[in-house]
Amino acid sequence: MGLRVVGAGFPRTGTTSLKAALERLLGAPCYHMRELFGRLDDAAVWRDAYAGVMPDWHRFLGGYAAGVDWPVSWFWRELSAAYPDALVLLSRRESPEHWYRSMDKTVLEGARRIWSGDVAGGRPPLLAYGTPEQVRAVGEMMRAMFGAAFDEPFDRDNVIAAYERHLDEVRAAVPAHRLLEWQPADGWEPLCAALGLPVPDEPFPHENTTADMRDRINQLDDR
Repeated sequence: MGLRVVGAGFPRTGTTSLKAALERLLGAPCYHMRELFGRLDDAAVWRDAYAGVMPDWHRFLGGYAAGVDWPVSWFWRELSAAYPDALVLLSRRESPEHWYRSMDKTVLEGARRIWSGDVAGGRPPLLAYGTPEQVRAVGEMMRAMFGAAFDEPFDRDNVIAAYERHLDEVRAAVPAHRLLEWQPADGWEPLCAALGLPVPDEPFPHENTTADMRDRINQLDDR
């Protein structure tokens, strides 16, 4: 099995809902940041990829039919080349400001707490069972992503500029016949049309809302 969909969208662009939708459509797993916390050894692979040491993508992502969210979407260039027949899915929000508000209240807030050391026991509960090397690799991977994407991860103007620059880069690089721009309000129809699949007779998934993610971030303080 190879990837049929390479996600190129940043976090907080409906990627968790897309994961559920793509798994429903393709009948196979979709790699997402959440996968990493069940496969902690993957963090070292992603960390090394950020340093320029690429894995054998077909071996590493064997068994997955799609990938969305970071860290997959950071490597949209490499993965779209490795899977030349895959759809490149650029998920986005209705406006950069709307995306930033969601990002700031969730992903950036979690990063602030973790990097400031404001976490009970010194590590997030998601990593409670990881080995020291696994936890270190996850931390290094996350710092690489945020640093490379935003330079200063918590500066509003830098974050929005990075988001807009990323959208422009994907649009400029991916041929129109391979690219689907999608936002959560679009639902099933454009996704199914691009994949040549029927539209399911069920609501499009709506997962990992801002409120849901803030609840998980607040659990960082649980003792």
